[in-house]
Amino acid sequence: MKDLDIDLPNAKLAYTIIQSLLNGHDALGDLLVVMAHALDDETLKALTNTGEWQKYLESKRELEVTRLQIEKFTETLKELENV
Repeated sequence: MKDLDIDLPNAKLAYTIIQSLLNGHDALGDLLVVMAHALDDETLKALTNTGEWQKYLESKRELEVTRLQIEKFTETLKELENV
């Protein structure tokens, strides 16, 4: 087994923090969908042409990579629990 640089309690804490942040981001995305349905087409188009919208989309793309990293992290947690 490879050397692990984190103990189980801290690994679980890190996982909990990361999962909480991901859940918050998902909830924000859901809220944006609901709000977008309440906007007229012109306002929605104006919103999606802002730098803030582009930053939001970039963060969603980055989170897809983060989700893959969390899967690897979860495997490491399982290894720690079996030590």
